[in-house]
Amino acid sequence: MGAALSWGAPVGAQSGAAAGEWRAYAADKAGSKYSPLDQITKHNAADLRIAWRQSTIPDAVRDGNTMRPPRSSQNTPLMAGGLLYVSTGLGSIAALDAATGEVVWYDDQTGVESDALRGNVQRGNAVRGLAYWEDDAGGPADRDVRVIGVVGPYLVALNARTGERYPGFGDGGAVDLRRGYHGRAVEIFSWRSAPLVVNDVVIVGSYVHDFLSAVQPSTKAGLPGDVRGYDVRTGEQLWIFRTVPQEGEFGNDTWGTDPNEDQPSWEYSGHTNMWGSPSGDEELGYVYLPLSTPTNDYYGGHRPGDNLFAESIVCVDVETGRKVWHFQAVHHGLWDYDFPAGPNLLDVTVDGRPIQALAQVSKQGFLYAFDRVTGDPIWPIEERPVPTDSNIPGEVPAPTQPFPTRPAPFEYQGTSIDDLVDFTPEIRELAIQAVEGFRLGPLFTPPDRAVPGATRGTLFRPPGAGAASWSGAAVDPDTGLLYVPSTNHSTVIRFYSPEGQGGNLRFTHGAPEDVILAGDGGRDLPLMPQGLPLWKPPYTRLTAIDMNTGDHAWMIPTGDGDRIRNHPMLRDLDLPPVGGDASRSGPLLTKTLLIYALTAGGSDGGPRLAAYDKATGAEIASIDLPAGALGAPMTYLLDGAQHIALTVGGEVPGLIAFRLPASDASAGTEPAATEGNEPAATAGQGH
Repeated sequence: MGAALSWGAPVGAQSGAAAGEWRAYAADKAGSKYSPLDQITKHNAADLRIAWRQSTIPDAVRDGNTMRPPRSSQNTPLMAGGLLYVSTGLGSIAALDAATGEVVWYDDQTGVESDALRGNVQRGNAVRGLAYWEDDAGGPADRDVRVIGVVGPYLVALNARTGERYPGFGDGGAVDLRRGYHGRAVEIFSWRSAPLVVNDVVIVGSYVHDFLSAVQPSTKAGLPGDVRGYDVRTGEQLWIFRTVPQEGEFGNDTWGTDPNEDQPSWEYSGHTNMWGSPSGDEELGYVYLPLSTPTNDYYGGHRPGDNLFAESIVCVDVETGRKVWHFQAVHHGLWDYDFPAGPNLLDVTVDGRPIQALAQVSKQGFLYAFDRVTGDPIWPIEERPVPTDSNIPGEVPAPTQPFPTRPAPFEYQGTSIDDLVDFTPEIRELAIQAVEGFRLGPLFTPPDRAVPGATRGTLFRPPGAGAASWSGAAVDPDTGLLYVPSTNHSTVIRFYSPEGQGGNLRFTHGAPEDVILAGDGGRDLPLMPQGLPLWKPPYTRLTAIDMNTGDHAWMIPTGDGDRIRNHPMLRDLDLPPVGGDASRSGPLLTKTLLIYALTAGGSDGGPRLAAYDKATGAEIASIDLPAGALGAPMTYLLDGAQHIALTVGGEVPGLIAFRLPASDASAGTEPAATEGNEPAATAGQGH
């Protein structure tokens, strides 16, 4: 093995990764995505070279497995004690030598060692991240160090040194997450995000399918999206937070009764889950839950009312799971505007007053800022009237929605003729023709269903995929600057009434099964000829927000967008950079740089890592990637050399690690165990 294993003193809650390691999915429990490492700088970032590559299904893990390899793995590794901890492409957990990428151990079990259960295993899903935990007791050699992960429907705890499961954790080494919903039977469970350990409690959310299936046909009922806390040593379930409040619980009265039914909607509505990762403050003993949309994402006729705690940030006590405070960003959600990523926790000074802050980016393109102790907004958030007319029977949209007064939105919101692309008068006219028949309107315009001769549906922006997405934002604890990547796009939701499919749902989205089988399952979207863009640029961007003032420090397009600028109808216009090259993989902050993966602009036109000046947004270096980034990058220090690692695509996705050549390493560092001399598919200076 290329690196000696060492486990030092436990690292508690802090802002940023510590000791040159990366012990949490987002660097720390505060979700900063920040490391103070500074060996890679604007002067040498373009010299980064590939140190090693490893498949997400290494040979040691394949072991004759004949499953079809996954084409997507959005995993971000952890690093501690010289090992990288990863979710493999087969949904198992492995430890890699951080110097060479070689497999040190892997967990080849799925659930508990029971033949009866092994036949009902949901396996083969890579997850985005894992959790790491150290006991405070004992010396470095005998301290209890664990890797915590979700494997299929099980929560497992592994010895970080050996990969062995703890027999005393749950039932034979695993906790069945389909159990423990307090009387509600759940036979399907999966979660792709990373657990978080706060004060020895493991926080676990849930992922639920937005579209109905044969398992859950055409029904207004949904699987519960409750959040749960487990003892990190024993696997005992300590608490459950019901995201749809039950009778007698706070918020229960926000779930009305469907006029066509006698049953109150809280009894059957589900989802409202935490599909992203939480953040936590160990000193306060609080965990912050970013919650999702209830059943059905785009039709709320079966669930009248505001529907707490859907599309809310909820602060809970980590020991009890009891609510401390909450904020609902969308009342009676109809746009799938859930919170897709954990909030960022940071300390700021606003108007001379120190604040322990929480910053939450959203699919809407808003950033919501709170005092994380009290839940009070840092800047006013106003309830403003929004359109309420909908042509979908039974739908009653909320009359107002919350609008932050600061910071300003970081992405375009709403649709209008004025927003359409206007590179030339001819192209503007093509855009006007493309949106003919669609309903346009401001943010929170309710979805309409297509009616022949009347409307082709509501064109809304941002769409459910979000301006910000699961990659979230990063924060610099030294400056209070927050960096969020975003995407400028729109959509139209197709509604249909699934009558005769054995359920009781009046309207849902997507397309009926017979339409899909006939090959016509696509959405009716406005189409521009020859792939021209519909909206004004930029099409992707990065925004830096000063959380001390609420001002935008800078905003830049991500990438030149040459695939757009070189269009036959545009290439003679000498357009400035228009963006459109960004990935969804997420930002990485270091002491010296902001690093973000793009899909184009490399030396051969392909994918790359771009390094930006954190203060100005100027691109200062570009490093070619062998394939597009899938997971968020992370960084670590090993044998005196700073590495950057991330998951990239391919026929089988792989992990790749970069480092500087030994001759370029900063003064005072030791040479790495292995020389990183493989070119980064030609690393080049920034544009």
